[in-house]
Amino acid sequence: MKKSLALAAAVLAFAAFAQEPQMNLPRVKLRAGMHVIDAQVAATNEQRMTGLMFRQEMPQHEGMLFVFEQPSQQCFWMKNTLLPLAIAFVADDGTIVNLDEMQPQTTDSHCSTKPVRYVLEMNKGWFAKRGIKAGAKLEGPPFK
Repeated sequence: MKKSLALAAAVLAFAAFAQEPQMNLPRVKLRAGMHVIDAQVAATNEQRMTGLMFRQEMPQHEGMLFVFEQPSQQCFWMKNTLLPLAIAFVADDGTIVNLDEMQPQTTDSHCSTKPVRYVLEMNKGWFAKRGIKAGAKLEGPPFK
């Protein structure tokens, strides 16, 4: 009985933990023209899978940079993501390949049009409000 209670408590604790947003990932400063981005870096499979899920808010100058081991077509969805987001699929040299806008808590796929190694998520409208389009270049340590 004690073992089953302990197991049930562990499962509940894990489920509660799994619904916590990632807030303490490493950060990197990126630039999009004159705009500075403070991006959390999701570099492991677990970090990338959780992404911005469960976040209630995100400051306008912040985002999340997803880093993959090698370029490939990347596809994202918004299950358990509470914020509307803009997504940029980014080539190794920092060039934005394509952009999209994503609605919260949907399972629609948003994919890169070419193989990429980087994906940057920002608040919805961030790129559009600043006139940043596909072909623009991001600058920062990952793109050197």
